[in-house]
Amino acid sequence: MRWHAGWFFLAPWLVGFVGLTLGPALASLYLSFTNYDLIQAPGWVGLANYVRILTADAKVAESVRVTLLYVALSVPFKLGFALAIAMLLNRGMRGLPLYRALFYLPSLLGASVAIATLWRQVFSGDGLLNRVLALVGVHGPSWVSDPDTAIYTLVALSVWQFGSPMIIFLAGLRQLPRDVYEAASLDGATPWYQFWRITVPLLTPVIFFNLVVQTIEAFKAFTPAFIISGGTGGPIDATLFYTLYLYQEAFGYLRMGYAAALAWLLVLAIGAVTALAFLTAKRWVHYEA
Repeated sequence: MRWHAGWFFLAPWLVGFVGLTLGPALASLYLSFTNYDLIQAPGWVGLANYVRILTADAKVAESVRVTLLYVALSVPFKLGFALAIAMLLNRGMRGLPLYRALFYLPSLLGASVAIATLWRQVFSGDGLLNRVLALVGVHGPSWVSDPDTAIYTLVALSVWQFGSPMIIFLAGLRQLPRDVYEAASLDGATPWYQFWRITVPLLTPVIFFNLVVQTIEAFKAFTPAFIISGGTGGPIDATLFYTLYLYQEAFGYLRMGYAAALAWLLVLAIGAVTALAFLTAKRWVHYEA
């Protein structure tokens, strides 16, 4: 009868999982094959939503382009900056706990509405950035309203929130064997050579973990684009993330069935990218024997 106790303690988690995760997921999968507007009962349309997404909706193609550009820029810059700061902190400077907390603070705040609103004010036409540039005689544009620069303000916001991967990199750096660096120094290896030949290979498991997590987070980015563009994805769809277009279809036009199909294609895309990362990891991620 001991197994009864196990199921008893698992019951709260199981109820939450079925009621809040599995149940809604299966419901959305069903709705993705229907025409549903929250008012009338869902009408079965089969694969029509998916066919329209893949063949007839130009907005989908544009949102995919914007999202891929954001992922391609934000993830490597964010990880590179996080690794650089982690290596700086790993040198054992005075006041390390304070610096670590300050650097982690933006990630702790997350992609909140307040942070996105603040970011919009910084990069607006009369924002803080242009005021600083004006001191040296440079008159900058409204960065968030210019289609050529709007996406890069979102990339900058993502890079600014580098605290989470930085902490993980710092933990990984603390585990690297010091005797390897001492031997390399005795052999005349420069710090740059040691970084590429020792630090990076030994840190590849941590790099891989951060790469997968940050890529998934980048694909799911929504709040910054929603706040900075006012929910429109503008200017001229320059910040129309896939998740933002999904939101517009669901809550702007009440095309819930179509939005559910968009959501499931996003799940499949993230799953495919993650699987590809794991398949290629065998070639460049090195684990200790």
